[in-house]
Amino acid sequence: MKIICVAKNYLEHAREMDSTAPSEPVFFLKPETALLRNNEPFYYPEFSNEVHYEVELVVRINKMGKHIPVQFAHRYYDQIGIGIDFTARDVQRQLKKAGLPWSKAKAFDFSAPVGNEFLPKTMFSDVQNINFRLDLNGKTVQKGNSSQMIFSIDQLISYISQFITLKMGDLIFTGTPSGVGPIHIGDRLQAYIENRLLLDFEVK
Repeated sequence: MKIICVAKNYLEHAREMDSTAPSEPVFFLKPETALLRNNEPFYYPEFSNEVHYEVELVVRINKMGKHIPVQFAHRYYDQIGIGIDFTARDVQRQLKKAGLPWSKAKAFDFSAPVGNEFLPKTMFSDVQNINFRLDLNGKTVQKGNSSQMIFSIDQLISYISQFITLKMGDLIFTGTPSGVGPIHIGDRLQAYIENRLLLDFEVK
């Protein structure tokens, strides 16, 4: 399975990163070893001093597809969950400055915690109107709604499939709203979809 992450898909997040809204989706990959499941603790990596959280809605692909027309993209996923795209921001900054790829900053082991439960798409009257949030030590630090996406879920699936064949079980992280920030050892992160707690773990 693949983990496909979308960057700069919320305008306010693009602005807080001193960037402009993209004219087409921007995506990158994380390996399967980036997954962190079962609410297991996240162990702060030794190579970074500035790991940031980025909460995101996550779509699970349910059948193989390539060159998927946008009007048929809704047929290629049936579940939505929540996850965090951990980013070693200091490492990313150094790599960007040198004009180098920044996989080290995004694709490291356990950098993609996901909730144990994915919710059926049929639970939502409109997948482009889903509220979600991240609490850090009991305080909300990020909140968003899928209506704020620059590119909709269907647009993302269609676009990505022009370059990469999507397969059953692949996960698409659909982008993060504004409010990203650092984590520290001892922190507790809790992620919600529509006030339903789906991800709850500690940093060690």
